[in-house]
Amino acid sequence: MTKPLKTLRVLTRNGRATAGWLKAGHLAFPCSVGRSGRRFLKREGDGATPQGAWQLRRLFYRADRGLPPRSGLKPLALRAHDGWCETVGDRNYNRLVRLPYAAAHETMRRQDALYDLVVELSHNERPRIQGRGSAVFFHLRRPDGGPTAGCIAVSRGDMLKILRRVGPKTRIVI
Repeated sequence: MTKPLKTLRVLTRNGRATAGWLKAGHLAFPCSVGRSGRRFLKREGDGATPQGAWQLRRLFYRADRGLPPRSGLKPLALRAHDGWCETVGDRNYNRLVRLPYAAAHETMRRQDALYDLVVELSHNERPRIQGRGSAVFFHLRRPDGGPTAGCIAVSRGDMLKILRRVGPKTRIVI
């Protein structure tokens, strides 16, 4: 693997756009962002992708749907009991949780393929502020290229190319 990129950049026409380009070095890939575009002041459930610079944290993949991708990030297989808490006020807000979980959460092993490859971003991590947004990921794009609920998404083929070029010190700038 070559030296990991320091920065990925998400570029959109304006703050309301739901699609744009993800630049990885000299390469550019079509991407989707939140249904409400991008915003500096992210709120839980607003459908916006948070603007800022976020570290790439953990890379999860569906072992039942494919081999771990080549990457400078250590791939971790998603387990059937993995979820992500999205309940404002819960002590595990914006954290990986074990299912079943009493509070509202997202199931990480989705029925669709969107989280077959998913990277946790450092958004709202330290400090973790209740209501400032949870489950902001870099994941696979819908087949129709539609918007996300606040994440960044690219096609599977593009994700595999990008993952080969990143490491734990890579950040994504939105």
